[in-house]
Amino acid sequence: MNTVLSALKQPNSSPIGASTRVDVRGRSVSSRALAIYLQLTVRPFLTVWSKAPGLPWPMGLVDYAGMLVPPLKGTEYRSVMLAECEAEWIRAEGVGNDRVVLYLHGGAFVCCGLNTHRRLTSRVSQSVDAPVLSVDYRMMPRNPISHAVEDGVEGYRYLLDSGYRSDQIFIAGDSAGGYLAFMVALMLRDLGFPTPAGIFTMSPLTNMDPTGKLEHDNASRCAVFPAGAVPALTVLADRVEARIVVEGTRGPRVSPVDADLTGLPPVLIQAGSTEIVLADAELMADRLVAAGVDCELQVWQDQVHVFQAADFLPEAQRALHTIGQFVRSRSAIRVAQDSA
Repeated sequence: MNTVLSALKQPNSSPIGASTRVDVRGRSVSSRALAIYLQLTVRPFLTVWSKAPGLPWPMGLVDYAGMLVPPLKGTEYRSVMLAECEAEWIRAEGVGNDRVVLYLHGGAFVCCGLNTHRRLTSRVSQSVDAPVLSVDYRMMPRNPISHAVEDGVEGYRYLLDSGYRSDQIFIAGDSAGGYLAFMVALMLRDLGFPTPAGIFTMSPLTNMDPTGKLEHDNASRCAVFPAGAVPALTVLADRVEARIVVEGTRGPRVSPVDADLTGLPPVLIQAGSTEIVLADAELMADRLVAAGVDCELQVWQDQVHVFQAADFLPEAQRALHTIGQFVRSRSAIRVAQDSA
């Protein structure tokens, strides 16, 4: 599967899917404070990183620091091994087994992991009333993005082997994990796997071409990412692929927005109105609908990148609640179809 990013089908004509854009109003004092904090801390670091992304930055320390943030009280978690990486079962207290979430964490394909996202995945588990399989996929610079996609596919296979039906499985991710969520779903389709019940993403990266993001109004407004970090990530990904992927098996990279999206399940996308990847979220929503896929895009006023992870924000709590509604609505449709 080394050609995972180049083997995807190209766009073709298809029916128009149902489209909903919801602009969610409301900006709390705590969300404004968080934006200022990120502008003064994370954004300067990423500015420096973007000048030399190829240096041996100690990105693994980020996930170790995540151990300081505990999951929700009462959450159970345990490790499992997939073919090439570790994964982790997350089960918030009292959740059922009627559905499951395959989760792919964010971190620009270079950092974060099970520790940094355990709090968020436990809250996702609580919100959707289901366990979560969080995949600790292989990352750059040791591995190309295609390996992360393969690990996500293996996570899906593991869930099927564990007894879950495809219509019980939801694929989810934040930021770079949103990119992977779509790419995994596309690769599953092309490999002939049964279609999952739905996809939900938070602030997804969907386009490795930085042009649209750099031309968007949010290029200078984003509280987290400086504009220079966007092309730096693409350059790094290209260098890693050129170094690792065997020449002759590497074709042109196909981002989710440029792939044939037909046959994907219904999608929910959440993004902040001022973040730089809003350009990706908007374009992905348009492309999904054009491919005949039902998609709801929620644009949350003045919220930062993956604001859902900050559980002290009232907006984060509301956003996760709407994710729970999306998952339950898809599950209800499946139950109705089974009993028809």
